Parts: sequence; structure tokens; C-alpha cells
Amino acid sequence: IAFMTLTLFPIRLFFAAFMMLLAWPFAFIASMGSDEQELEKPLSWWRKIVDILLKAIMRMMWLAGGFHWINVKGRRALPAEAAILTVAPHSSYFDAIPVTMTFASIVMKAESKDIPVWGTLIKYIRPVFVSRSDQDSRRKTVEEIKRRAQSDGKWPQIMIFPEGTCTNRSCLITFKPGAFIPGVPVQPVVLRYPNKLDTITWTWQGPGAFEILWLTLCQFHNSVEIEFLPVYTPSEEERKNPVLYANNVRRVMAEALGVSVTDYTFEDCQLALAEGQLRLPSDTCLLEFAKLVRSLGLKPETLEDDLDKYAASVMKMKKEKVNLKEFSAYLEFPVSQTLESMFALFDEKEDGVIDIREFVIALSVVCKPSKTLETIQLAFQLYQSDGGTVTEEDLACILKTAMGVSQIDVTHLFRAVDEEEKGKITYDDFYTFAVLHPHFAEEYLYADQMGAESGLETSSLSAPNGICTDFSPDSSGDRRKPLQKKLN
Repeated sequence: IAFMTLTLFPIRLFFAAFMMLLAWPFAFIASMGSDEQELEKPLSWWRKIVDILLKAIMRMMWLAGGFHWINVKGRRALPAEAAILTVAPHSSYFDAIPVTMTFASIVMKAESKDIPVWGTLIKYIRPVFVSRSDQDSRRKTVEEIKRRAQSDGKWPQIMIFPEGTCTNRSCLITFKPGAFIPGVPVQPVVLRYPNKLDTITWTWQGPGAFEILWLTLCQFHNSVEIEFLPVYTPSEEERKNPVLYANNVRRVMAEALGVSVTDYTFEDCQLALAEGQLRLPSDTCLLEFAKLVRSLGLKPETLEDDLDKYAASVMKMKKEKVNLKEFSAYLEFPVSQTLESMFALFDEKEDGVIDIREFVIALSVVCKPSKTLETIQLAFQLYQSDGGTVTEEDLACILKTAMGVSQIDVTHLFRAVDEEEKGKITYDDFYTFAVLHPHFAEEYLYADQMGAESGLETSSLSAPNGICTDFSPDSSGDRRKPLQKKLN
């Protein structure tokens, strides 16, 4: 690596950058004045020439990066046969290789079009832009994908990475349903990087973006395989149920890759690796809780509104303990296996009743995993007495629910906050202490508690496959394992 850094790396980096700059004027001219009606028409002769030139330039760019040949298996379907290409696993920005080979449209953040040079190349392939500032962006994106997919081949194919995030290719995580909502045939495409040394993978943990680029360009040769699987035509049941459709396509792709599947999602990664003051331990039940929340149909984009509604309802209730029937009425969901499983997570003593406040706290963590103090403030409102105070026992209930663990000793933390030794504290007391001690969890909870009593390694949330806690296929694949209760 040291030798290549001084010799091959700067040459490759220069040529790769040169090829991208060379592609820019062609993409800029070809995308000038393009309107929607023109894009739906067959390509004109001059645009076909630009397509060929840009594909050749992009291929030279990858060649400069050490991808001397690209092993392609199977046949790419025509747009009329499959309007959507679903690609997995998504593990690196080098997954752009099949995009530049096909010039299929992709789903991109709207901010990407403002990136110099790269933004022009992105605009050329007519992507579906997603705007973070638009609250209705998710619905508009799905509608646009559906419109293009049902255009009978007028629009270019759409290439979608349904995992929604980068993983390390050890398994396929839950596919997002956006590619499957139109109910049209899709062509699964699987990616492989059969290199002896993996310098490709770019995930939550490990080498950063530039380090990945540096190490990859220092390799004399980088292998990549792209396999186009047979077109998957959905059944009538799958057309009506995009989640079922997505799961079945994922199963086909996992079999082709020879890997397992896991029901964890991108949102679970955000929850497990959130940078709040309360880091979730490895044995937390909140990941299981988050899956059950999704299974009930509570959508991420509306979850915070639901949280406000549930919290307000709890504050009006005259009792904290509810049974399954009352819990069902409280959530306005019928009793089902999913609801029973969620109820069981909070049924600590297995006496058929739960503390409804614990559900609200857990839901707050799932909604706002990095906003620790907002969750604790809400919990204080639920547990406080008439004087606006909580006891040490209340604080223990709040924190063990927020962390999804069985037991927790908050004595040292409570005494540190309760400087006047009143035996009770307010949220203002806790907030003032948290501001002065931003790492209070590590100092007063994890150090004394999580490592010593539970034998957990809390210095890192590393997991067997490098994504996040409990993501390994071996631990997540056994569906017959009973649910872990919060206090078991």
C-alpha cells in the first residue's frame, strides 16, 4: 500500500478525475432544455451518440480505478419487460458501476444535483429526486416511481437499491417497499465483489469514504460481478401487498447470493447507533419493539404525531396499569398477535397488566433515538407527582424503559442529581446536571452497571457483521425463539 500510494494511486486518481471532467460537457449539453415530454420520447440519434460516449468515458474511469473488467452474468431486461431494476446488496459508492453501465434512472437526494460536475452527470440520467425539506416527499417519490414504471417503457428503467442503506453484504436487510408499490415486474440484480482484500465496503463503522477510495485505488486489480436474474413477475396477491412482494424478491436475491436475510431495517440501525446520551446496550429489547411498532402499521413519518397523541392520552388517564383489552382500545388497534407480542414485552410480572407509561417512553426513543433529554422530559411529565418531582424508583423505571433493559441501578446518578438530598428531583434538576455532565450515562450508569452486572461491552456497539447490534443472520433468523421480556 505504501508503494502504491507513491506510484499508482496519484496516477489513477488523476485519470479518474479527468474522465469525470471529460464527461461533464457532454452531459451538460445533452441535458440542456430537456422537458418531461421530450424525455418520454425515444432517444434522438444525437442523444444515442452521447449515451455511447458517456458510457465509454465512465468505463474508462472505472478502468483507471482498477476495475479492468466487469463480469456481467445474465441478460438485462428491456424497459417494457421490467421497468424497475432492484439491486442488492448495497455496500459502497462503487455500486455506481451498474448505474454508469446502464444509465438507468435512480432515486437521489435533491441536494445531489447541486454538486459540481457530479450533479450534472446525475441530472443527465433523469433521476427521481427526493427532497428532505418537503414533508410530503416520500409520497411524491412513490407516485413518481409508479408513474414512470407504468409508462410502458417510455421512461428509462429505474434502478433502486431497496435496502436503503449500505451494509457489509453478510445478509440482506429488509427491503423498502417503494420499488414494489407499482406492482409491475422487476428484474433483480445482485452485486458481488470477490476480492481477496475487501476495500470496497463502506458502512456505519470502519474506513471512511476517502480511505475506501485510497485503499481501492492502491489495489492493482478490483473484481466486480453483476448478475441480472430472471424478471420477477408479481402474483395478484403480491401486487396488492408490496411488503410481501419485496420479501419474496429479497428471498430470491438472497438465494442467488448465498446469504441469509434479516428483518432489521435502516431505521433499526439509526436506533441502535443513535448518538444520544443514552446509548442502547446490546441486549436491549427496543429493536424488537421497533419491529412490532412497524408491524402495527405505525409509519415513521407520522410517528411523532402519534407519540404526542398517546402521551396526551396517558396524562388524562386515571390509572397507569392497563390490560390487553384496554391497551388495544388505547392504541385504537384490534387485538392481534403483533399487539399481544408488544404487550408481552412490557408485561414484566406476567400478571396480565402493563404500565402504559413505559410504552410511551419506549415509543419516544424509537421516534427520537438521539434526543435523549426530550424523552426524559416527557417521562418526567408522566411520572412526576403534584410537585413536579420524581423519586429514585421512578427514575429507575424511566431509564430502564428508555434503554430497554431488565434492571438498572440509578443510585449513584440520582444522588449526584439530588445534591440537597431531598429524595426527589425535578426535570430542571436533571437537565442542569445533564448540561454540566453530558456523558452522565457513561459516568454513572454504564461504568458501574452495564459492564459489571450484565457483562456487556459498552465501549462499542460493534456487531458480528459490522452493521449494528444483533444484526447477524444467526441471531436474527430464528423466528421460533420467544420474545424477550423487558424484565427477563
